[in-house]
Amino acid sequence: MNRHNRFGSSLTAIAAALLAAFGPVQAAESDEITELTKPTSSAQFGLGYVDKDNGRFGQYNGLNEKGGYGLLDFDYVKRDDATGQWLRFRGRNIGLDHRELRFEHEVQGNWGYYIDFSQTPRHEPYTASTAVTGIGASNLTIPGVATAGPALRLKTEREMLGLGFNKNLSGNWDFKVTFRNEEKDGARVFARGTPGAFEFAPEPINSTTRQIGATLNYTGERLQLSGGYYGTMFNNAYNGLNFTGGAVGLSTFTPIGLPPDNHSHQLHVSGGYNFTQTTRGTFKLAYARAEQDDVFVSGVNVPLAPGIGNNLQGRVDNTLAQFGLVSRPMPKLTVRASLRYDDRVDKTPILRYNTLAGPTSTFNGDNEPRSVLTTSGKLEASYALPMSLRLTGGVDYDEKRRNASPVRIVSHRDKTEETAYRVELRRSMSETITGAVALIHSKRDGSPFLLTTLNNGTAGSNIIAPIHLADRKRDTVRLTANWQPTDPLSLQFRVDQSKDDYDGDRDGSGLGPRQGEARNYTVDASLNFSERWQGSAWYSHYDTKLDQASRTSAGQLWAAALRSLGESFGLGLRGKPYARLEIGADLSHSDIDDEYRQQAITGAPITSLPDVNTQLTRVNLYAKYGLQKNSGVRLDYVYDRVKTDDWTWTTWTYTDGTTLTQAPVQKVNFLGVSYYYRFQ
Repeated sequence: MNRHNRFGSSLTAIAAALLAAFGPVQAAESDEITELTKPTSSAQFGLGYVDKDNGRFGQYNGLNEKGGYGLLDFDYVKRDDATGQWLRFRGRNIGLDHRELRFEHEVQGNWGYYIDFSQTPRHEPYTASTAVTGIGASNLTIPGVATAGPALRLKTEREMLGLGFNKNLSGNWDFKVTFRNEEKDGARVFARGTPGAFEFAPEPINSTTRQIGATLNYTGERLQLSGGYYGTMFNNAYNGLNFTGGAVGLSTFTPIGLPPDNHSHQLHVSGGYNFTQTTRGTFKLAYARAEQDDVFVSGVNVPLAPGIGNNLQGRVDNTLAQFGLVSRPMPKLTVRASLRYDDRVDKTPILRYNTLAGPTSTFNGDNEPRSVLTTSGKLEASYALPMSLRLTGGVDYDEKRRNASPVRIVSHRDKTEETAYRVELRRSMSETITGAVALIHSKRDGSPFLLTTLNNGTAGSNIIAPIHLADRKRDTVRLTANWQPTDPLSLQFRVDQSKDDYDGDRDGSGLGPRQGEARNYTVDASLNFSERWQGSAWYSHYDTKLDQASRTSAGQLWAAALRSLGESFGLGLRGKPYARLEIGADLSHSDIDDEYRQQAITGAPITSLPDVNTQLTRVNLYAKYGLQKNSGVRLDYVYDRVKTDDWTWTTWTYTDGTTLTQAPVQKVNFLGVSYYYRFQ
């Protein structure tokens, strides 16, 4: 349920409740018409209370600490009938750390502008117990030996300011321009070191992201066009993280570079044309350039390699062309076709940054640009058959071409191709039941795999095809049904089941991805018991599996039967037992299991990573009582429970003594009381 259902209803929901609570149906309809011609404003304010400190419930809304909170929503709307001007000023969650403000002013069909402001926190769900000091800035001091420290909770906060303006021009043209400035501050989990020797080193966050866009649009009877510019700029106040102290063996890891400044620019044009009443074409063309030329972080321990300059000179060009056509050449036949060309060219110079790579290393010290050319197309035809049947068939094609570095860690192929064939049969079995069955078969293969090589030119391992490159066959069956046995009751069903067969065993080693399966089931139901009571329910189940084999650096073969299994359900109830009283209740529960099932194929037995189970339960209750026709009180209650045996951090300690922990069971109760008032 969204935050307005937790902490205060939206003004639209309040207005709907008031209309339903007073008078007969005719009066309610009259009030609705009045509201459309004479808009109303409203405000809601109150107090909320959280009974416990928590790491999950308040992670993004700011309700992470025990105590009281102010609740304030408002919506001011004014319309000048003589000029057609609208003035709107809206605020949400003003008393919380997660707040929103929006001001709009417009003349319908002429011009308009808006100003947006929002603030979003992100509280780290894990509590850090650390003796590291300087957290949140670019200079950290780390103990030389493992030292226990006080508990703290890291946090980042985003503040966004947005502006927009639009103007309708003569001749079916209109113009829009938008600007967005986002400031992000705080610190997040980070570390320095080598495998087996990591030190807690929180990354300081102090960055600005700006986005600007401008579009010119044309809307004609047959032709529609839209073109413009979109640009982004990222600036980081910290270009490096410096360290004092720490383990002797890690003293060379200072400074550490942080995300560098970068910017991108895109020109785009798109449109559509109605050739006839039954045929329409669409297109999109875009060209973008992204650059990263921020100066490298440097220091005593990180001298720059000769000949590389003082920055990456990073540049990526992207060219996009997309075309589509939809036609109904016969009353019973509909044809759709599309073609997409996406060329991402990495023009960053290839230079040698690391001159210490040995002859048997799997890298040579060069940076590796990543260029990808994607060509894809779709063709689909749908035909209406007798007996209320509709048959749909289609073919999807996707080809990717990638660049490759001469020295690589894993196997690589320059090109992959995937073709999918699908057919669907849909039938309206009665006025109340519609069902469909779809079959999809896809196959991925490509160019020969390139052998991995070491820095001295000899062959590397060459045994495992990465999952996204491996040859694969996938078969999917999809069943859907919509059933409305009576006007008050409706049901929707969906079943998806797929099976993957991988051919990654190119050298007979038995390594790589082998098989995969996925099952998804969903059921949704809604029921109107009466004009005053409505209910809803849903259930979903998913089960995803992947079997793969690998081996350790010492040569021992092992396998893993990975599985993610989850079940979720929800119940909802809305009712108006009395004219002045409205109540609502929502319950949701999810149970998620992640399994690893690792075992040795050769050599001594190995211990598998333990499974992880996570359970999420939430109850939302509310009641609204109308004191007068335009005012009332609202009571909100939320119960939130998170239970997990995630072992990720519970068995981990940094070499400086820092630990990250979370309570395995977190139960939180929230209670809010507010007063709402509506006026014109």
